[in-house]
Amino acid sequence: MKKIFCIVTVLIGTMNLVSAQEQVWTLDECMKFAVENSPKVKKQQHTSDTYKAEQLSAFGNFLPSLTANVGAQLNYGRSIDPQTNTYSDVSTFNNGYSLSASMPIFYGGRLINQWKLAKVNRLLGKQNIRQAEDELAINTMQAYIDVVFYQGTTKLAAEKLEESSRLLYKTQRQEEIGLKGKADVAQIEAQVAADDYDRTHQENMYNTALLTLKEYMNYDASLPLELDTTLTVGDVVLQVESTEDIYTYASENNPIAQQAALTLKNNKLQHLIEKGRLFPTISLSAGVSTNYFENLSSGADAPSAFKSQFKNNRGEYISLNVSIPIFDGFTNRTTIRRARNNMRIAAEQQTETLRQLQITIEKAVADRDGYLKEMIQMDKQVNSNQLAYQLTLRKFEEGLMSSLDLQTSANQLIQSKVNLLQRRRLYIVKIRQVDYYKGGELINE
Repeated sequence: MKKIFCIVTVLIGTMNLVSAQEQVWTLDECMKFAVENSPKVKKQQHTSDTYKAEQLSAFGNFLPSLTANVGAQLNYGRSIDPQTNTYSDVSTFNNGYSLSASMPIFYGGRLINQWKLAKVNRLLGKQNIRQAEDELAINTMQAYIDVVFYQGTTKLAAEKLEESSRLLYKTQRQEEIGLKGKADVAQIEAQVAADDYDRTHQENMYNTALLTLKEYMNYDASLPLELDTTLTVGDVVLQVESTEDIYTYASENNPIAQQAALTLKNNKLQHLIEKGRLFPTISLSAGVSTNYFENLSSGADAPSAFKSQFKNNRGEYISLNVSIPIFDGFTNRTTIRRARNNMRIAAEQQTETLRQLQITIEKAVADRDGYLKEMIQMDKQVNSNQLAYQLTLRKFEEGLMSSLDLQTSANQLIQSKVNLLQRRRLYIVKIRQVDYYKGGELINE
């Protein structure tokens, strides 16, 4: 029975593996898989978990510290007698117990600022995870679109090679019966060779793009990856949007902007913490201790009972400690200056980040609208070039056009198709990018 169960388990696992390999991956599935299996994202998650632990530690700094000590000491030879506090040569046994507590009262504002810093770092850790996920999703989307693009160009190159090969065969038959010359055949043969090279080149570009996609997805390069190539561009309508409104929203909600803001806040708190070292520190301490003593020499009086000594030897203390920094060799001054400069650097970095974010948004909106216009015009150009090629091919067959004219018309047609395919690819990327800056999700569940 156990053997049958193992066989069934192996068969189910094999079927699941085959099913995963035969899956047709959509764009969103590829991006989701990449985010969920990325070592870079997982490293950011572990770092964020560390920030969470540091926040708990910062909260613990406000609480009293409590320490318990238990010790046993066996003295041989010359040592101090705990009963008389004088040196003797008597062997003794001493068992001590102590309990001490300490509570911070004032630390120059460092404790509260350390708590705030830990809280900011935890928020920064979450934004770092989000930024890593978004960056990986964008790179995966770009790689996916590249694969689809080169898959399309490979198909176009194969179709052109097939058509050129048919035309070569027909031209060779016409040359045999005297309707075409050797120059026409040679020209078509050169075109077939060029088309064959172009197909091979596009296949190589497709394989390279596919490996790049698998790399971003952390997907086994030896396994097949079938992609859904039915990408739609949605409503082909020119949208009138204010880039200023998009930037206003992104400057407050985009993870890049929030990272810059939290980094600046982090450095401000670091500066306050370092300045707090210039102030006195006040702490309250208290403790209790007791011990048990026994003389091990022969003929010594029997020691008092443990319970009696534990009670009678007990001592308590309470103290208020004040520490005032006076001179430390300019260490604090240097540290404060470094923290202040880091704060100013973070402020400049935030200004640069926001400016770059604004430029990126403006460029993304302009590119999206531009690619839409180009796509509409290129679609018309493809139709025109298709009609022109059909007319040129007919005239070539009738002997009214040269093979060079036919080759030029064919190249114009294939180039316009490639340009249309490229504009669609770029338009899809820019649509998602602009929606992302407006607060949309990169991955549509």
